[in-house]
Amino acid sequence: MKAIVTSGIGRQAPLVVGDAPRPRPGRNDLLVAVHASSVNPKDWKLNRNIAALIPPLGGLLRTNLFGDDLSGVVVGKGAGVIGFEIGDTVYGMDMRLRTNACGEFAIIDQRRVAHKPANLSHEQAAAVPLAALTALQAFRKAHVGAGTRLLIIGASGGVGTFAVQIGKALEAEVTGVCSGRNADLVRKLGADAVIDYTAEDYLQRDDDFDVVFDATSHESPDTCESLLKENGIFVSTGGYAHAYLNVARRKVLRRRVQAKLVIVESWTRDLQTLAQWIEAGRVTPVIDSLYPLAELGEAYRRSQTGRAQGKIVIQVADEATA
Repeated sequence: MKAIVTSGIGRQAPLVVGDAPRPRPGRNDLLVAVHASSVNPKDWKLNRNIAALIPPLGGLLRTNLFGDDLSGVVVGKGAGVIGFEIGDTVYGMDMRLRTNACGEFAIIDQRRVAHKPANLSHEQAAAVPLAALTALQAFRKAHVGAGTRLLIIGASGGVGTFAVQIGKALEAEVTGVCSGRNADLVRKLGADAVIDYTAEDYLQRDDDFDVVFDATSHESPDTCESLLKENGIFVSTGGYAHAYLNVARRKVLRRRVQAKLVIVESWTRDLQTLAQWIEAGRVTPVIDSLYPLAELGEAYRRSQTGRAQGKIVIQVADEATA
């Protein structure tokens, strides 16, 4: 099959479409003909760097590292799979270094996939799993619900655009932080208020939010303390190492606000929840740009700018020859 592989060794080695062994599903796996995948910062922060360190070894190891999110069609399954049939359209993600969704075929554990929302294309569905699950699971950790005053930092990005909509689906009062050029988008997604970080230093505000969700991983419980009420909750994604350290340190110090870290996992029940909201029109993926598989390196560079509005999607099916 065709899949993204590295050409050469090192961090600057180009990503190219090459030949890779077609994966075989284990007992609890689905074999999916991939139509689309999407880009997450983890791909170029971790997966590509790991690939750069692996020696060539015939290319066998290099082909299992690119792409966690997928949307496609089930073409095979293990003996232990229940609830999915050949021909089903599915979406999901698996962050273990085995999925390789940037290839014609991928295997994914049945616990980490669900039936694709009926009203989404494969390109739209591939944008959902990692980003939307991150927001959903962060809000569960922070007990976001009806009436929660919620501040979302990075509201126009991949995770942030889902966070605004999921916050509203949970009946929270949502304020989004973004640049002025993205303010209209965040309002259209349902935010009750928008703060333009280019016009004011929002970290200097004295406010009483119940929850601050940092979808960028750049801030800390300390920098956001004045934004939170007594015993409010700061929750961050784990996009950078310092996010782990900031949250761990805060837990030890036991200061006036709580600190939590969301480590996203893909579970069928959560994907089903998202699918229900999507089919009801309460959550809609925001697509920044669409790249063919052969231009994955360009897609990574777009992600690295930090300026994407919503998700960057990779079109895989057009590359298929099987």
